Amino acid sequence: MSSSFEKFQKRRLISSYFSVVLSMFLVLFLLGILGFFVINSKKLSDDFKEEIVMTVFFKSEATDSVTSAFAQELKVAKFVKSSDYMTKEQAAKQHTDVIGEDFMTFLGANPLLNSFDIHLKADYIDAENIRKIESRFRANDMVSDVVYDKQLVNLVNDNIKKVSMWILIISGILALVAVLLINSSMRLSIYSNRFIIKTMQMVGATKSFIRKPFIWQSIRLGFIAAVLAVLALIGTLFYINTNFPGLGIMDDQVLIGMVLIGVLALGILLSWISTFFATQRFLNLRTDDLY
Repeated sequence: MSSSFEKFQKRRLISSYFSVVLSMFLVLFLLGILGFFVINSKKLSDDFKEEIVMTVFFKSEATDSVTSAFAQELKVAKFVKSSDYMTKEQAAKQHTDVIGEDFMTFLGANPLLNSFDIHLKADYIDAENIRKIESRFRANDMVSDVVYDKQLVNLVNDNIKKVSMWILIISGILALVAVLLINSSMRLSIYSNRFIIKTMQMVGATKSFIRKPFIWQSIRLGFIAAVLAVLALIGTLFYINTNFPGLGIMDDQVLIGMVLIGVLALGILLSWISTFFATQRFLNLRTDDLY
């Protein structure tokens, strides 16, 4: 009879541990996915910003030494991601390919200018920085004009700010829900041992002595759940990268590592905090309130 009861208690304990690990695993996995979404949304917005082109046209009298000096200036400029030099002959050929007709046959001359197509770094794609960069280029006497889509720059920045704000709000809500779910799971686990806690307290055990085994047990469960979540996240990353390599989801391995370490640390930290307060609650309850 006692053997069957012990088996029942053991099965119930294992079931309790399994439910705690499973619930924590799912919550940590979702938080990790959210973390990857946040860091990649920043990357996607930066990539989109860096597709905006600023074209600098040079006057016809600009010599090769002038354009070479400007190219060297762009190489060392901290705000330039990449640049391409296009001669007026290359520009004329490109126009001919687009319109399907050689416009120079009836114009008699090439009216186009030598130019640089410049892609700026994402951090400098805003109205103020671009105006400063434009003024810097126009200060060159050999520069004829500086052209870029001002409306597109403003539109991109406004939309990215709105999207970032909503991502931040949603992330905060999901993080709060995750903390509450993990806390509820740990409290339910401690609740089943409330009589053991009170019995130990009644025979003279200190609160720290009573809390210690529960905290260590919850830390082990949190660690297991976090490790499983990390493994699942790594598997998800490799799957997405294999099937959608164009997303470049594995490019920034430092941020990926930070998210994975954060998930691991969060699993342990939340387990410890939730168990501490859950055991403290039952330690402070009167015996009559346990029922």
